[in-house]
Amino acid sequence: MTVQDDRVDAFRRLHASGCFVMPNPWDVGSALALEQLGFPAVATTSAGFAWTTGRPDNGVTLDQTLDHLRAVSVAVAVPVNADFEGGFAVEPEQVAEHVRRAAGTGIAGLSIEDSTGDDASPLHDVELAVERIRAAREAIDATGTGIVLTARSEGFVVGRPDIDETVRRLRAYSDAGADCLYAPRIATVEQVAAVVAAAAPKSVNLLVNAPFVTVAEAAALGVRRISVGGTLARTAWRGFLEAAREIADGGTFSRFDRLPDVDSLLGSR
Repeated sequence: MTVQDDRVDAFRRLHASGCFVMPNPWDVGSALALEQLGFPAVATTSAGFAWTTGRPDNGVTLDQTLDHLRAVSVAVAVPVNADFEGGFAVEPEQVAEHVRRAAGTGIAGLSIEDSTGDDASPLHDVELAVERIRAAREAIDATGTGIVLTARSEGFVVGRPDIDETVRRLRAYSDAGADCLYAPRIATVEQVAAVVAAAAPKSVNLLVNAPFVTVAEAAALGVRRISVGGTLARTAWRGFLEAAREIADGGTFSRFDRLPDVDSLLGSR
């Protein structure tokens, strides 16, 4: 078996029972730190990575993303799930080609969104969205990697917070071959329970980007996987900006107290 085979197997086992946290690093250093802290898998974040390049979320190219996925996958020993946005294409055939390329970077999983980036029509028509997931499934199967396919319904992200429509889409994506279902920014027990019920027996990923639930509570609701999106990266940016603003505005350095020993953390690998 290859290294990727081992990681895919490990990733699939994580989805088989219980609930695990898969935090989102934004570069190789943060990925290594999360691995050192004992997390069993990590996931890239399109927003966090884009900010490292000086761009907003969805501002990086396919090739930049593939290079990023490869760098993170090589750096850590745990499975890596790829935030692959919308597959960097609209048409299913092109999504499939890009998924094939992503599968070659060493990742253990990959997610595809149904958002369009168009404020007037923020979600793909259901029929097209389903075909995009089906194309991604077929592309993964053709590679023989077996990487975990996550289908994301973005209604709560793009201003269409309709739980019934979200559930309808997730069920259709499950039927199209998704292994894991994901509705980012649902934020109530009732919404989480509805998504878990709709996805069953498949796994559900829950985004926690605010302190509305604990791991134990999510597990009790039937959630298999928790991610945090760009929130860890945003937390790091907050610390950086607060310290920089203090220096710029007041000429003081109080936030330089009790800082972590990053060399020791990364040097203990």
